[in-house]
Order: sequence, then C-alpha cells, then structure tokens
Amino acid sequence: MRATPSRLSAALPCPPARPRGCLTAAWGVGAARRTAGRRQRARSASAASPGAGVDSGNVPPMVTTVWQRDVKEDCSVLFALIRGSWEQAGIRMTERQSGMTSIADYYAGKNVLITGATGFMGKVLVEKLLRSCPEVRAIYILVRPKAGQSMQERVQDMLKSKLFDRVREDNPDFHSKVIPVSSELTQPGLAISPEDVGKLTASIHIVFHCAATIRFDEHLKHALQLNVIATQQLLSLARQMQHLEAFIHISTAYANCNRRHIDEIIYPPPVEPRKLIESVEWMDESIIRDITPRLIGDRPNTYTYTKALAEYVVQQESDKLNIGIIRPSIVGASWQEPFPGWIDNFNGPSGVFIAAGKGILRTMRANNDAVADLIPVDVVINLTLAAGWYTALQRPKSALVYNCTTGGINPFHWGEIEYHVMSTFKRNPLDQAFRRPNANITSNYLINQYWIAVSHKAPALLYDLYLRLSGQKPRMMRIFNRLHKAMMLLEYFSNQSWEWNSDNMNMLMGQLSPEDRKTFNFDVRQLNWPEYIENYCIGTKKYVLNEDMSGLPAARQHLKKLRNIRYAFNTILVVFIWRIFIARSQMARNIWYFVVSLCFKFLSYFRASSTLRH
Repeated sequence: MRATPSRLSAALPCPPARPRGCLTAAWGVGAARRTAGRRQRARSASAASPGAGVDSGNVPPMVTTVWQRDVKEDCSVLFALIRGSWEQAGIRMTERQSGMTSIADYYAGKNVLITGATGFMGKVLVEKLLRSCPEVRAIYILVRPKAGQSMQERVQDMLKSKLFDRVREDNPDFHSKVIPVSSELTQPGLAISPEDVGKLTASIHIVFHCAATIRFDEHLKHALQLNVIATQQLLSLARQMQHLEAFIHISTAYANCNRRHIDEIIYPPPVEPRKLIESVEWMDESIIRDITPRLIGDRPNTYTYTKALAEYVVQQESDKLNIGIIRPSIVGASWQEPFPGWIDNFNGPSGVFIAAGKGILRTMRANNDAVADLIPVDVVINLTLAAGWYTALQRPKSALVYNCTTGGINPFHWGEIEYHVMSTFKRNPLDQAFRRPNANITSNYLINQYWIAVSHKAPALLYDLYLRLSGQKPRMMRIFNRLHKAMMLLEYFSNQSWEWNSDNMNMLMGQLSPEDRKTFNFDVRQLNWPEYIENYCIGTKKYVLNEDMSGLPAARQHLKKLRNIRYAFNTILVVFIWRIFIARSQMARNIWYFVVSLCFKFLSYFRASSTLRH
C-alpha cells in the first residue's frame, strides 16, 4: 500500500518539542556549509584536471565521489532526525560541521607538557594519556629531585607503581614516551636549562599545568611562589612555544569560595597579583604572617586566595594563547579508571576516612545536611583531556572555565558519607584498629569539644601512659594534635554548601561522540555514591596503607576483641559509679530502683503482649 503523507507522519515517532524553525535553520546552515565545501572541492578537482568542466556535464570521478559521500551523510542525518534521534543527529552534524576528530585521534602524534606529574592528579593524567591515547608522541614532565631521590629515580618509581599496570599490559615499553625535564618551580625561569627550553619551545603542542601547593596553611609568600609566580613563568615559556595549541590550567572550585553561587567565569582578583608579589619580596616573614589574615579577607586560607590570583594571571594571556581552566572541587579516589578506588595519599577526605576506620577519629565538626562536593580524580582527568581537545580545535576567543563539581548535579551530604564510611569499615576493617569505627558528626562547637575531650584526648592520654609504663615512646597525643589541626582546616568546607554553574561542562559533554563519552566519561550523573564510597574506603586500605585483603578475617577478629574490651570497660565503669555515688545515697538508690522496676515492667508487658499476639 502506498504511504500518503498523513499516514507517514502518523507512523513516525514524534520528536521532542523544539522552537519553530530550528530544524530548518540548522539544516539550512548545514546545507550552506556543505554546498560551499562541494564547490571548493569541485574547483580543486577542476584545477587538477584541466578541461574537465563541472558545468558542462563532464564531472571528474573524484568530484562525483565527493558528492555521493555528502549525499550519504545528508541522508544519515535526515534519517536520524526522522527516527527522533535528535541527539545522535546533532552529534553527527556537529562533527561534520566543525571537522572535529576524536579525542584519541587528536592527541595522536602530539607532544604534551605536564607540570605536577608526580602528584596525585598528575599521575592519573599521565596514565590516562598513555592508555587511552596510545599514539601520543611524547609526554614531557617537569620534575625536581626530592627526599634524596634524583629526577630519574622519582620517575622510575612512579612508573613502577600499580597505577600503570593496565598500561604496562598493553605496552610494556610505555616508559619510553615519558620524558622527564629537570625543573624547580620556586626558581627563576623554573630552573629549566637552555637546552630543555629550546626542546620544549620547538615541540610542545599542549600544556597541562597541574602543579601547585595544596597545603591550606601554607605561608603566603611560598603559596604565591608556587601557585602564582610559577604560573606566570610557565605562561611566559608557553608564549615561546611555536606549535602550542592549548594551555589547560588546573585551578580549584573553591578559588571563589567567598561567594555562595559560583559561575563559570573568572572573577576580579582580590588584589593586583603583580603589586602583591612586588610587596612581599621586600617584607620580612613575620610582617607577611601578620598581614596575611587581612589580605585573604573572607577566604579561609592562602590556598584558595592564591588560586584565585592564578586564575586572573592565566586570563591575562587569553588573547595570546588558547586557554582552558578546570575547577575541581574536593578530589577523591578514582571512580572507574584505571580501577575503582585508587588513591595514594592522605590528603583531603582520604586521611579523614583512614582516621575514622582506625577508630582514632570519633567526632568531626560538620553539617550533616551540607553537600560534600567530592569529585573522583578520573572524572577530573577525563574532563581535562576533553577540554584540551576542545580548546585546541575550537580556539575560543576567551578562556573557558569548567566547574568540575557534583553538588549541583548529583549531590551527596556529609551525614550520608559518615554512614557509608562507618558501615564499610565495619564490614572491611583496617588492620590493627585503635578502636572500633564509630565517628559522630555534629555542627555544634561545644558538643564537638566535649567529644574531643572524652573520645580523643582521654583515651590518648591513657594509651600514652601505658606506652610509658611499658618503656615505649608515647605517640597518641601527638597523632591526635595533628588530626585536630587538620580537622580545623577542613571545618570551613564541611559546614556549608556552594552552588556551581556547570553549563560549560555540559556543553563539552554534548560535543563528544558516543565513543568518546565512554572513553573519557565525566558524566557524574552516573555516579553511584554508596558504591563509590565503599570502593574509596577499600582503596585507602589497599593502596595507601598497603594492607592485604586476605587479612580481613584477622582484622574482623580484632574488632570483636575491641568490642569485648569496650563491654568490659563499660561494665566496670557502671560498677564503679554504683559504688561511689549510688550505694552511698538513699535517694540515689531509690531513683535507681524505680528506674529498674520500670524497665522490668516494660519488659514484662512486652513479653505478655507478644504472647497474646501469637
């Protein structure tokens, strides 16, 4: 039967509602671009084949093939639109109109420079590039000698770690693509030799600037040197690079934490960076320490203050370089890549989780209903690589900022984190825990101080006394003092929530092909928080503390022993209180007997009602 237009329209699925004329406009723009491209290719083909006139009907075979290909592409887009696959059709039209290649294809043959490559995020960035972009030509990393290790030894140790196991399976010789460059961020010119400068300026295509000090209590002068001055010097080097296509700067979502709503824009700096740098150069250390609180104003620490200044410094170069800025929130363990739960440090929530799992942390000042804006490290790295690809190919006129956060998209709260961390460590306990995991979150300062005195300092003093009597060096009070200092630095972020705009991150996600969305996934809507927190906690056990999972039965047995000790201690405490207070007072005994009789009556009533129901 022949389909009439009305029957055909009735049989087709109804696409989502769209503004009038959007399909016509989109198709018209695409058609205009395709027509211009065909004419250009036809002219090129005619020039290559003299006498082969297109208008005369003598069409060269190459032009015929081009037209046939374009007609096929037009039909594929049209059929996708007819079927209602608006998203798929949009991706095809975007890819064809912009001429954008896949992310892996873009990085093929490219030379990449990474600062901070031996840090947490830097390692994951190197691993992801080597694994998902195997055709990358070389990865140059700025490294300095540290803790008695040479530059080469540090890089070798990094590449031998478990993080690179998947890359090692695919390409055992992957380390040949990682080229260390001696550098020191606190020195003029980053202490890069003239030979290395010449090599970098002649070969680098993309720069990822991850290096920074992340210490919240860093001295202002040192924080300026690492976070601002080093960024200025790297930008100066980038301007000399002959083939540079993109400069990606890793900032923090808390650079503007003095605002409750944070858009994907660069806000005016609290002070002109150049003037501040010139001022602190001649100031005495004690003077800088005294004026730091007034300088940072309503920001909580020098880290967020200097990161805000660094963003402004980077923005100043956006007319000369193609720049993108990534703002991650609290970076945590990996979600999926290279494997779930990978973490290698005590920074941020990792140290808090470990202290809670060991039974050392018993109280924390936080708002149960405040959003804990954790972001997995692999999400940040995937977004970073995608931003580098987009910045290099699209060359935006101004620096694009990407707020890489979860709070506005897939929120999770501190109260929920407490529950899942405690339940995970009770099922999968850490070896030789100090006490059973049982942390309490409160936003009340006085209650928090009470629990610190009762559950932190008192047990620490008793344990240190035991260590002294047994001839060992006391250490628990020192551990608790360090823990309290760290918790005080985190209180600002655990007691309030922020709202981040994520339009640019969503836009970038829409630019990816379906394959790239899987390979470079940064869609946090898919994140299952309970599963992620469980993997995170297990990751701290396996990769930070290097504890074997085969030791779980012994760890569980140790928790049972700690439980029995707690029950025995509580029993002794009740007997002691009875002997000291209740047994000596007739009124206290009467109250005690009254309470006990009420309990027995309640139990008798409960048993009787249960018997009647059965």
